[in-house]
Amino acid sequence: MINVAILGFGVVGSGIAEVLTQNKDLIKNKIGEEINIKYILDLRDFPDSPFADKVVHDFNIILNDEEVSIVAEAMGGLHPAVDFSEAALKKGKSVVTSNKEVVAEAGDMLLKTATENGVRYLFEASVGGGIPVLRPLGTCLAANKINSINGILNGTTNYILTQMIDFGKTFEVALKEAQQKGYAEANPTADVEGIDACRKICILAAIAFGKLINPSKVSTTGISKIRLEDVKNAANAGYAIKLIGQAKDIDSKMYVSVAPRLVAYNNLLAKVDDVFNGVLINGNAVDDVLFIGRGAGMMPTASAVVADIVDIAGRPEIKNQNWDKAEDNDLAPLSEKISAYYVCVSNTEEQAKAIFGDIKAISSCDGEFAFITNAMKKLQFEELASKATVISALEIL
Repeated sequence: MINVAILGFGVVGSGIAEVLTQNKDLIKNKIGEEINIKYILDLRDFPDSPFADKVVHDFNIILNDEEVSIVAEAMGGLHPAVDFSEAALKKGKSVVTSNKEVVAEAGDMLLKTATENGVRYLFEASVGGGIPVLRPLGTCLAANKINSINGILNGTTNYILTQMIDFGKTFEVALKEAQQKGYAEANPTADVEGIDACRKICILAAIAFGKLINPSKVSTTGISKIRLEDVKNAANAGYAIKLIGQAKDIDSKMYVSVAPRLVAYNNLLAKVDDVFNGVLINGNAVDDVLFIGRGAGMMPTASAVVADIVDIAGRPEIKNQNWDKAEDNDLAPLSEKISAYYVCVSNTEEQAKAIFGDIKAISSCDGEFAFITNAMKKLQFEELASKATVISALEIL
């Protein structure tokens, strides 16, 4: 019997307990041993829960129980989640998590700690919910040089943009509807300003390139300033606007960013709609590979956490991937990134052409002129844009 402890009994933690219980026999048939939930750590009691007798309030009970070999961290937030994870690893307990903040901020340290103590640290659920993307990226695509990763990594923002694109709703209306449906928190900042997607692209980049960039060093722009006019202009030009987390290899340096971008309709990501996530990976041997599915929710996320538990229980000898911390000289300068841009200005078409040169006009009405530029370095675009009266500007994927 393999004993596990669950840290946190909220949405994800309760989902983990449910999946482990519902699929108990199925899991046992796969690995030849029963997985038993011995403890659930939470500040609260749950007297009406079938797991009420497993609830404890002191982490040290779990830490000092040698029978517990796997800890599932589902607490959320950075502290004490990272501290409890590190302590468990040092005690010789493997740890699995869905906590993207912990992995993005401290994944390099926790992987090193796990390796030093002969245990494993897995985090499939930290990106894409139930979509199996991290393990395939690190194993199935290991023979490839990863050229780029482009991902729709946040279901809340994708739902909002889908409502704007398909139904002509404003950002404010779509956000309120997302909150009413439970897709967005009362304070939606982490989602709509790109913070959540930033943490996830940092994790994907670390697996692809072996270096963990701190989220604070990633250029991050959310969708709160996307106007319905921009959505309509993009559609007229054959594009959908999506919040894209991007990691690229540029001359053996990492380029990582999060921003709303215009995605051409013939791109596989353009029709990843609603609350779905999509991750498009380009490798030098396989070309493009797309992973798509529900990127959040109790059961999809719990499914990925339990998959990590099963993997550890069935293959405890597998080594961890280890990451270095990305330094400034590992990062490609943002100014060197080459892209075409969607631009909307209050200048006339003649004035825009005089500033930006050869452009592709999209629309001209109500004192606004929208167009697409030729590809250029970001620094060059910013210099040109400073000469115009720019209402909005978005990179084209």
